[in-house]
Amino acid sequence: MLQTFRLAMKSLAGSKLRSFLTMLGIIIGVAAVIVLVSLMSGMTNYITDSFSDLGTDQISVSVTNTGTRSVTPDDMYEILEDNSGLLLELSPTVQTRGMVKRGADSLSTTSMTGVSEGYLDIGALELSTGRFLTYSDIVSEQKVCVIGSYVAQELFDGEDPLGQTIKLNGQPYTVVGTLAEKADSEEGSSDDCIYLPYSSATKLAMNSDITSYTFIANSEQMDLAKSVLESELYAVFLNEDLYTVTTLSEMLEMVETITGMMTALLVGIAAISLLVAGIGIMNIQLVSVTERTREIGIRKSLGAKQSVILRQFIMEAGMQSSIGGILGIILGSVLTTVASSLIGLDAPPSVQAIIVSFLVSAGIGILFGYMPAKRAARLNPIDALRSE
Repeated sequence: MLQTFRLAMKSLAGSKLRSFLTMLGIIIGVAAVIVLVSLMSGMTNYITDSFSDLGTDQISVSVTNTGTRSVTPDDMYEILEDNSGLLLELSPTVQTRGMVKRGADSLSTTSMTGVSEGYLDIGALELSTGRFLTYSDIVSEQKVCVIGSYVAQELFDGEDPLGQTIKLNGQPYTVVGTLAEKADSEEGSSDDCIYLPYSSATKLAMNSDITSYTFIANSEQMDLAKSVLESELYAVFLNEDLYTVTTLSEMLEMVETITGMMTALLVGIAAISLLVAGIGIMNIQLVSVTERTREIGIRKSLGAKQSVILRQFIMEAGMQSSIGGILGIILGSVLTTVASSLIGLDAPPSVQAIIVSFLVSAGIGILFGYMPAKRAARLNPIDALRSE
């Protein structure tokens, strides 16, 4: 066996360029699998952590109000009071976007969300300075807002924003609080946000129909809380298509399912290169058998058995794919580290992807190298010696 290994390594070393080109498909395929699996795993963990920060005790309700059947924030608060043991907190949510200005400075990516005073706990928000929205702000439709750290940084540049005025879609709003930094104060992040009373947000959005609500429920009775909400809403709408009730844990499971499907699809696409590489190994091995026909004939005439010839060529194919797999692992790990650093994602090379891709690459070499090896082992020594 050791002698066979030495012969295989000698054969590969004798044609370095051809061996490298043969390995190239394996290298690319293994690297692609490691990069894709690692980045998707990192993305899934990031999304999971984001949901965990919000807490898994949230329930999102979306309704479609009609002319005859509808619910208002007062109706939803009544449901909250009637089920105080199950439902702990509630906030209507009104999403809107537009231009945020202060003097000559402006922001166009900032999300503006109308919420209630309870959203401080619901959204797991932390104040840096000032206060959050109050019940009186909601009732009197005050034009006040709480801004994220990115907005404070871009519009006030070190100044104290409390009591200052900014314009939301041309309407003046007074800043009463700032939020603690959560995402490095980057554009488009969770720090690029503004919260205002939902009663004011409906006017800013020019739509008085509130269709989204967020509840905090007893974490030990999430299923019962969801069932109660569905029952209450069905009593109003008499049509399940007019409302949806979704727990945060269900949304997390849905996201994990989607990312899992995407990972499988991307890995499947990357694995095609491994299949092509296997075909390449088989072709090169067939060429190698043809080129070394006379050598095979001499070895057979000196007493080499079919099993020895078979083992040598299979080992050559396996060595090519294994070395290609190792190089692919190194390349994939480097690319994963660089890519995750560039996009700011915690995505270390996946150990599982490394092990599986290496085993698959080695297996492909052995599988696709078997037919050429079998052909070499079956050569008639007399015919092989006559070969030029």
